[in-house]
Amino acid sequence: MILAVDTSLGTAVAVIDADGRTVAEASTPDPLGHAEVIGDLLAQVAQPGITHVIAGMGPGPFTGLRIGIAAARTFALGRGIPVIPIPSHFAIAQAADIQGRFAVVTDARRREIAVSVFDGADADGIPHLVLPTRLEKRGAELAEPVHEVTELSASALALVGARAIAAGRTLADAEPLYLRSPDVVQPGAPKRVSA
Repeated sequence: MILAVDTSLGTAVAVIDADGRTVAEASTPDPLGHAEVIGDLLAQVAQPGITHVIAGMGPGPFTGLRIGIAAARTFALGRGIPVIPIPSHFAIAQAADIQGRFAVVTDARRREIAVSVFDGADADGIPHLVLPTRLEKRGAELAEPVHEVTELSASALALVGARAIAAGRTLADAEPLYLRSPDVVQPGAPKRVSA
């Protein structure tokens, strides 16, 4: 069984079995409050027999993604199982099941959208990414049909992860796809005070 955890939009967790069927799923669409709900959602779906954890790697906001990825890594560490990073837009493309070229669009806040372009699925059944994620101004004209969502299916994320594992493929590295750098910056050198 495979557990998937994603906090790129709301907070979503799911477990699928070896046949790709959803065993358990829990989510909340609230784009804030990930830290308050992630533990309870994991407790609702967690069960014996989980062999891998899929971590949704974004695009998403800095703090939200860090909470989901940390929860996925902690769960995996506690069970001694691997974490497989998967870009979150792949789950949306998987759930959409659209043939041909289309754009997955999610809210990036600050009047922007995150856009990834897919073209059907490849031979492994994984959505075929043709243009990597980029930020666009909200209202920008896109050449492809748009599939915009506000929630993500953790079951679809788990399914993409299962197919990537079966094919021996890596779809993302361990670095999250943040929408932008955090607003917090390191302070500069202290100001010199004269006597």
